[in-house]
Amino acid sequence: MFIRAIRIMKSDIHSAIERDPAARSALEILLAYPGIHAVWGHRIAHWLWKHRLKLLARWFSHINRFLTGIEIHPGATIGDAFFIDHGMGVVIGETAEIGRDVTMYHGVTLGGVSLEKGKRHPTIEDDVVIGAGAKVLGNIVIGRASRIGANAVVVKTVPPNSVVVGVPGQVVVRSKPADHIPDLEHGKLPDTLGQSIEDILARLDALEQRF
Repeated sequence: MFIRAIRIMKSDIHSAIERDPAARSALEILLAYPGIHAVWGHRIAHWLWKHRLKLLARWFSHINRFLTGIEIHPGATIGDAFFIDHGMGVVIGETAEIGRDVTMYHGVTLGGVSLEKGKRHPTIEDDVVIGAGAKVLGNIVIGRASRIGANAVVVKTVPPNSVVVGVPGQVVVRSKPADHIPDLEHGKLPDTLGQSIEDILARLDALEQRF
């Protein structure tokens, strides 16, 4: 178990170096990256939660939030190489499930929309990027290698290799699957509304020319 923990920590540090151009060294990440600290704190809290030490897990999670500004419920399941960049204001609910190589920016919420017990938070598949301020709500699935735009509000399941923009989130399926390298351009997104207006104006122009 100790060897696995060291392997996961190395994976987390590598993910920060790979995805943050401001990262200069593993030591800097180890000492000064609250996103990494929050994830490591969560892994301890989650272990306590799974071993029925739930009050202690919640207390540890509370301290983790106080120190990092990131709130992760100890019941949430998080895969390897999860990177939270900046991180302030991130909230991850109890039944959220996050796969491998997921990147998340500050102000993101993985929240619930139901008071019922059971699965009520999102499932985020591998290689997903969630932009700053995005809200992903409910028992939905964000498909592998998708990109959620900054400040998008997503309330419906998203297929793999998609881009989601707007409020409520509109899905734009990519023409080809993304490779394993995360697409971090969560601010460079298609203007679906603007494109729709352009299409309508073009059709009106064509009708006017006909008549």
